[in-house]
Amino acid sequence: MDNIINSKGITILGSTGTIGVNTLDVMSLHPDAYHVVALTANLNVDKMLAQCRRWKPQYAVMVDEQAAEKLSLALKDDDIEVLSGVDSLEFVSQLEQVDYVMAAIVGAAGLLPNLAAAKAGKRVLLANKESLVMSGKLFMDALHENNATLLPIDSEHNAIFQCLPVSGQQGVTKILLTASGGPFRTRDINTLHDITPEQAVAHPNWVMGQKISVDSATMMNKGLEVIEACWLFDITPDKIQVVIHPQSTIHSMVSYNDGSVLAQLGNPDMRTPIAYGLAWPERLNSGVEQLDLFEVARLDFEKPDFQRFPCLRLAYEAYKSGGNATIALNAANEIAVEAFLRKKLRFTDIPVLIEAVLEQSITGTSEQIDEILIQDSVSRQQAELWLNKRSASHAGA
Repeated sequence: MDNIINSKGITILGSTGTIGVNTLDVMSLHPDAYHVVALTANLNVDKMLAQCRRWKPQYAVMVDEQAAEKLSLALKDDDIEVLSGVDSLEFVSQLEQVDYVMAAIVGAAGLLPNLAAAKAGKRVLLANKESLVMSGKLFMDALHENNATLLPIDSEHNAIFQCLPVSGQQGVTKILLTASGGPFRTRDINTLHDITPEQAVAHPNWVMGQKISVDSATMMNKGLEVIEACWLFDITPDKIQVVIHPQSTIHSMVSYNDGSVLAQLGNPDMRTPIAYGLAWPERLNSGVEQLDLFEVARLDFEKPDFQRFPCLRLAYEAYKSGGNATIALNAANEIAVEAFLRKKLRFTDIPVLIEAVLEQSITGTSEQIDEILIQDSVSRQQAELWLNKRSASHAGA
């Protein structure tokens, strides 16, 4: 890279997932600018082994102990320390030789290592929206108190970051958060209950993991992004408008009081925001093809329908409810999506389960990490209990 002399040490949390793989792809284009300190994964030993052989990290973490033992045996002749367990995720996020942490673990599992990176004053490249959904104030306070840098990697929030003023929010009237609408945007609403996991994970524009693909299909992904944007940009949800944009060419927009609307455009490829996060405030080659506007030809926009996408409504309501509602929202959604992927829950019952958990008593506001994790656990138990009761009632029908 042209203007960066010193190579930056990077920990990639979730290196075998889509974001992790794309991060390594961008880094491969700039071998003198970045080097891997640590790679982490959950179970995918084969993919992690290949990454270790290619990138020679100091540390490789497998959360699953048996997976770690298998990886350690395969790397017995390599100078790579293999670690296991969730505590190791926090360890490699705080290492002195680490400059940047790519926070790409999906779901609540990413919260503790991401928070550790913030407390260690790292540049946190946040591709895990759940950290802010669950612990917005705590997470933002940790960043500020430890002079850490937060750069959003979700394409929408990265686009907003690029379109906002350099400092503050002078003149900003609204954030326009774009959404593809997922694979069922035009499907007959009366047939949504027949949707299979295989259909739900087939996103029309983006290559993503299963959980995020289902969230995109229900638009819970966009709901979580609304909550994340509130914390990232210190804005209220009434100033965030979700706009369905099927082409996924405009990644988001910012509206100003003089009538201007600034938009960030590009091909739907996560390497663009990843490269921006790695190089900021500079820019570097991401390997993404330049956008051909003549090939795109048209840009369409639609209002989201809460009847078709009730999860989006639930996310707005959870944030406005305050307290622990957003923790419960995220926990219930993770349980619901997992059940759907295992074919234990219908697609249309995902929001039903979430709303049932939200309707249960959620008092107080959890501001400490232990309290947040307790509320997360309680909400998951409530969601599992709902599932068990539903299964029992169907079995007896």
